[in-house]
Amino acid sequence: MVMQMKTKVMISWSSGKDSALTLSRLLNDSDYKVVGLFTTHVNNDVPFQATPISVVKQQAQLIGLPLVLIALPEVFPANDIYQQAIIDGLKNCGLPFDAVAFGDLFDNGIADYRRQYIEPAGWQCIFPLLGQPSTQLANEIIESGIKTKLVTIDSTQLDSQFCGRWFNHQLLNELPKTIDPCGENGEFHSLVVDAPFYQQPLHIKWLVCEIEMRFYYQRYMVIETGTLPNVDIAVS
Repeated sequence: MVMQMKTKVMISWSSGKDSALTLSRLLNDSDYKVVGLFTTHVNNDVPFQATPISVVKQQAQLIGLPLVLIALPEVFPANDIYQQAIIDGLKNCGLPFDAVAFGDLFDNGIADYRRQYIEPAGWQCIFPLLGQPSTQLANEIIESGIKTKLVTIDSTQLDSQFCGRWFNHQLLNELPKTIDPCGENGEFHSLVVDAPFYQQPLHIKWLVCEIEMRFYYQRYMVIETGTLPNVDIAVS
């Protein structure tokens, strides 16, 4: 009997719920082996989530996967600069892999865009969530045990009262009908504080919500609790 080789996958990790659901699905899919995470950042923060890289490192430790950090010069660099940064960062990370997975939801051309630079580099592109109904995915996130909080709100799309709210069924019921249940239009962004694939929750002291221009941010401090296992961190 010939054993089928699993596809080794790197996952784009934003620190939020969509990448967490992507990870959850692939960890539970016998066709794939997740070998690492990669995170893009600007000045040591994940854009939009505003998650400090120090927190992303702790998430990777809790998950137990190597983390590749890829620095970008700005939040919206030119396409060629962004694409080359991703390719160089992944090629130089030292991890063997066959495919790159993204947590994109809407089939709005993003898949073709990612394939344009990922596939010529010799890797497959995987989109476990693409084209599936947002309501279905939002409920799957909650019911799968991924615990996440809204840490960024775009005040031009969603009322600031949602800043700092837990992503749960009550929140989904209270979101205006014009808001995508997964915030896929940029209405909100989240931070995953616990999940079945975490070895323990992130222990966080929640502070105030602050506004910077149009965005509200839930501020917080991560409380160190004991020693977490080390993971490999490659910096590009």
